[in-house]
Amino acid sequence: MRFTSLIVELIRARPRLIFWVAVLCQAILWLMVPLLLYSGPPGELATVLAYGREYQVGTDLGPPLAFWLADLAFRAAGGHIFGVYVLSQLCFIATFRALFYLGRTIVGGPQAVIAVLLTMTVTAFSSPGVEFGPVVLAQPLWAMLLLHGWLVIGEGRRNAWFALSIVAGLLLLTTTTAPWLLLLPLGFALATSRGRQHLKSLDPIYALLVIAVIALPYAIWVIRAGAVVLPARPDLSDIAGTAQNWGALLFWLVAAAAGLIVLSVLNSRALAAQSEDAPIIFRPRVDPLARKYVYFFALAPGLLGSLYAALYGQGRPLGGAGIALLLCGLAVVIATGDLVTLRRQRMLRKVWALAIAAPALAALGAAFIVPWSGAAEQATALPARDIARFFSDSFERRTGNKLQAVAGDPQLAALIGMGASRPHVLFDASAARTPWISPEMFAQTGGVVVWRAADTSGAPPADIAFRFPNLVPEVPRGFDRLVNGRNPPLRIGWAIVRPRP
Repeated sequence: MRFTSLIVELIRARPRLIFWVAVLCQAILWLMVPLLLYSGPPGELATVLAYGREYQVGTDLGPPLAFWLADLAFRAAGGHIFGVYVLSQLCFIATFRALFYLGRTIVGGPQAVIAVLLTMTVTAFSSPGVEFGPVVLAQPLWAMLLLHGWLVIGEGRRNAWFALSIVAGLLLLTTTTAPWLLLLPLGFALATSRGRQHLKSLDPIYALLVIAVIALPYAIWVIRAGAVVLPARPDLSDIAGTAQNWGALLFWLVAAAAGLIVLSVLNSRALAAQSEDAPIIFRPRVDPLARKYVYFFALAPGLLGSLYAALYGQGRPLGGAGIALLLCGLAVVIATGDLVTLRRQRMLRKVWALAIAAPALAALGAAFIVPWSGAAEQATALPARDIARFFSDSFERRTGNKLQAVAGDPQLAALIGMGASRPHVLFDASAARTPWISPEMFAQTGGVVVWRAADTSGAPPADIAFRFPNLVPEVPRGFDRLVNGRNPPLRIGWAIVRPRP
């Protein structure tokens, strides 16, 4: 007797409903996890906010759009990191909405939902998505670029050119990898007869004008700053080492898609019982060019992006794993055939739920178990609000002025920069990275210099004492982490540089 679950029937009859329920549930999950488990911002999020506070057209970290949006979200939430977490999940929702519409155009709504559910198991869309920055913002822009790129190349919709140009321009304002990513859809269009046909009109010229206008501010900054646009020639002296790095990057991409791979294997015909009468999800015939389009963008960003990263010694593929693996789920659905048979439904549901919940459980373990193992300190365990409040209040009590600038340890300085007064952050060890404030301006406005204190004496490290020769250290301040565990006490040495009259 055939057993068909309610979920399968809803996938057939109401694919859009299933899409929104699944995507919103995962977005809520990764909105609650950092709010409940993180006392400090993950990764480099504090640095992103420090750069965004200055509204620079360009910095050494690249184009400005992600930094501007992070600061706007932070201010809209009343100076709380909650706003940036919401922004991260809006990027997640926008990414999968574009993926769903692309899949619906190619394979129909029901199978597009299956592609979305498979892609959601990729770990790049879970905990890494909380750390908002250029990599996270580039994902929805890339997804929308692929959607409108197919509407232009595959279906010849002239009205899609304008949206395509807007998205391409915003991508150029988001990440330094955008020029290389944009070469992929251009190369695919030039390699296909239908794509070349649609490129012969005047629409591409208008699109280039729109892209140039959007990217013009950053282009002007690049020219004035003399920033490096084209990478140097890669060092090919160690071919074996480069090949090993490439293999390691490919391995981590496969590991990030492990949930998708396991679900595909469990649903294979070889593991199904002979007597099982499994439900089937139908789809219309797939355009041969659409099949090539999906396969190309499921493989090329990962293979070429990891090769580029291996050649230049980078730790992640070009654009990140979210871009490299975005179309893997849709590629698996297309490769399955016009009829997708859902075998072993109960097992598939359990494995899918486990793949979705595993990163959240890992975050829980990192918050409460890792500190007892004596491992390295977790950035999310630092009490960011307490640290920022203490030093801001201390400076205001001593000087009668609001804290205007902070320097010293980059990580601690960035955390204090998230305080109520939003002081400027000075990376004094490499002042060129923070052009909005110089050491001379810091000495004029005054501020707080912080460092990690090794003992209760509070003496600054030699490099900080050299850059700030007249420091008078205060008694170090101790702070409790979310879970202290076996980590040494968190002591922060500090000194006040009083503003000049």
